[in-house]
Amino acid sequence: MTDLRYPVGQFTWPEKVGEAERREWIGHIEETPAKLRQAVQGLSEKQLDTPYREGGWTVRQVAHHLADSHANAYIRFKLALTEDEPTIKPYEQQLWAELVDAKSAPIEVSLVLLDSLHQRWVMMLKAMKPEDYARKFRHPELGVLDLNQYLAQYAWHGRHHVAHVAGLRERMGW
Repeated sequence: MTDLRYPVGQFTWPEKVGEAERREWIGHIEETPAKLRQAVQGLSEKQLDTPYREGGWTVRQVAHHLADSHANAYIRFKLALTEDEPTIKPYEQQLWAELVDAKSAPIEVSLVLLDSLHQRWVMMLKAMKPEDYARKFRHPELGVLDLNQYLAQYAWHGRHHVAHVAGLRERMGW
């Protein structure tokens, strides 16, 4: 049986990154909002409030988490592009997912945010030069990361959470 926590596999940091990998990952980031919309299309309020696995977030929380997390990632990219190895601020994603907006706001709010955010993010990513991707930031828990690594992580992240929702739909016959 597939591990429901990691429907596309666990993330692994890339060893070598070239232009082809970056193009692929930017493509994944670009398609995340549409794929999430497709995954949640037509779900009822009850279905949106169904956890994707036992002990996991609800579909609603997953949608809002994607908006929260990708907004943070976009800002971290901008910080790394405009400052010398800035230290970023992590956030408690588990606690954010328990806030009232993550548990009860209509998902359309986060879907619209992701649409707009990803349009700007992808525009920026496509304009970056290879040397821009070598820029770094310091994560207090993970250490120093370059933007190649972070691009890989967020290409995976969108696919990971969309697969949570799509997998639940498939298992439930929705």
